[in-house]
Amino acid sequence: MRESGNEALHEGILLCSNPQCLSEYPVVDGIPLLLSDLRTYVAQSIHPLLSRTDLSSTMESLLGDCCGPGSAFDLQRQYLSTYVFNHYVDFDTDASDFEAVLPGTVANVLRKGLTLLDREPAGLVLDLGCSVGRTTFELARRGNDLVLGLDLNFSMLRTAATIVNSRTVTYDRRKGGIVFERRSFPVEFPRTELVDFWACDVTNLPFADAGMALCTSMNLIDCVSSPYDHLRELTRVLQPGGAALLASPYDWSAQATALESWLGGHSQRTSNQGNSAAILRSLFAGGEHPHALTGLTLAAEAENVPWTLRLHDRSFITYLSHLAAGRKT
Repeated sequence: MRESGNEALHEGILLCSNPQCLSEYPVVDGIPLLLSDLRTYVAQSIHPLLSRTDLSSTMESLLGDCCGPGSAFDLQRQYLSTYVFNHYVDFDTDASDFEAVLPGTVANVLRKGLTLLDREPAGLVLDLGCSVGRTTFELARRGNDLVLGLDLNFSMLRTAATIVNSRTVTYDRRKGGIVFERRSFPVEFPRTELVDFWACDVTNLPFADAGMALCTSMNLIDCVSSPYDHLRELTRVLQPGGAALLASPYDWSAQATALESWLGGHSQRTSNQGNSAAILRSLFAGGEHPHALTGLTLAAEAENVPWTLRLHDRSFITYLSHLAAGRKT
């Protein structure tokens, strides 16, 4: 469905043309849901898929009070508050605690990582784990090719997609407890016509082999169900000569990743003593890991790059990310 005078696709169904498949994939709020297990994703994400974005801050406050702390509604608002602040606080001229997050915005982590590449290849770009979109916009700024931001969190994807058309960031910023304040300010990025946001599983990407020039994975490895499958898929879709940029603070959690799938963070009795950065290095081509990736070589890396997240007015947390740049041979 297209609105009159507006070329933005808000709702639709993508139909596989293979007569032996004919699978249907919905487009909701302009975001294609391209997942192999679509039924499970929709069932688990039905709350954000159906949530409203037109309520006043007063009404959202009242509903938040009714739902209470720890509810799905409260957690969704907290996540958006934390990540939207980190991605876009430099555009908010009234943000009094802007200095507290510098230099730990995700845009700065990305810029630091891109300096590790001897050259940025031209072609299609995947921003894996794009969250609310700042890194996707920054990547589009640097070239003339399509940049796809991929994530599983629909609320964050919708926030990012809204910015493309509205050129405005609007979100509820957490002050403390279940108290939030509505923030809204303009943003401007070049080449937004090259940007799109899709709901995809980064451990099972819906793309053909060797089609991407650059894949970024910013602070994502420790948030997926299978880090190895994520790295394998990233390597598979890269074209020869393509580049990968990885960042992670290795903040492992069994809620996101089963212990057996962690890259380090356990098994301190092994030769690397559970060092996640060492295990990631061993996974690059030529590394000693028995499941080392084929064709993705380690080009450069940087340690202890700050990444700061704001939880509320009186709470910030700073991670130290490990950056690794790879090249597909």
